[in-house]
Amino acid sequence: MMRTTPEGQRERFSRARWRRTTLFAVAFYAVATVVARRRGYSGLGGWTLVRCSQGHLFRTIWVPGVSLKAIRLGWYRAQFCPVGRHWTLVSPVTDADAATGVAPLRLVPRDVGLP
Repeated sequence: MMRTTPEGQRERFSRARWRRTTLFAVAFYAVATVVARRRGYSGLGGWTLVRCSQGHLFRTIWVPGVSLKAIRLGWYRAQFCPVGRHWTLVSPVTDADAATGVAPLRLVPRDVGLP
């Protein structure tokens, strides 16, 4: 049953707008993940190798558009570094950078899973 009152029309339009906005956001972050993976960031969307501002390497969960234990600042995140035991800005490391002079990934420490 459709409402013909102005209130019902507003409600219907706001639901449609909410659905459209949600669909756009999901599509945007899905495309951003695919583009980042093609640019050499293979860990995005899961455990990702990151480097803090002091040069420490560790793995953390990195999902574009989502952060449960860090503050998103564009491409960087403010997060606790488990290697140096300090708060810092971290950014993902490309596969090419990870291959040059980094210990095997099994030796790189992981951050805590979820808070």
